[in-house]
Amino acid sequence: MDTLWAPWRMQYILDPNKKSGGCVFCVEAKTDNDKERLILHRGVLCFIILNLYPYNNGHMMVMPYRHISRLEELTAQENAEMMTLTQKCTAVLDAVFKPAGFNIGMNIGQAAGAGIDDHLHMHIVPRWNGDCNFMPVVGETKVMPQHLADSYTALAPGFLK
Repeated sequence: MDTLWAPWRMQYILDPNKKSGGCVFCVEAKTDNDKERLILHRGVLCFIILNLYPYNNGHMMVMPYRHISRLEELTAQENAEMMTLTQKCTAVLDAVFKPAGFNIGMNIGQAAGAGIDDHLHMHIVPRWNGDCNFMPVVGETKVMPQHLADSYTALAPGFLK
């Protein structure tokens, strides 16, 4: 049996907010400890949070505070702020981690691959040449080079500007 150590997951497993039911993103947005919740930036209508289960180092999401599940439910102001914050995410990731590219997009609905399909969110995934290596294919293991808390510490100052 392969063992993959992910010590940051214990905080999630024991989190009393998780057991309260409801939308995990709405719960996160209502908390007051942004660093603990990995919230990098709070805008007027939307916020930026690191993905707790990242595809790559620095994987973050932009989402409205409002609990909606469909793209057409966004107001013009929410839509504009989501895109502005997505641009900010790529600028900060460029400055801090210097990726070679990005995957940016939404999975709308469970059939489209949304793990949380009831709260609309945009993924920003930094990519590097060679980040798709043999480990996921042969070892069925994704190697994350940096702890989430360290990623937060590295990225957070870029959102203060």
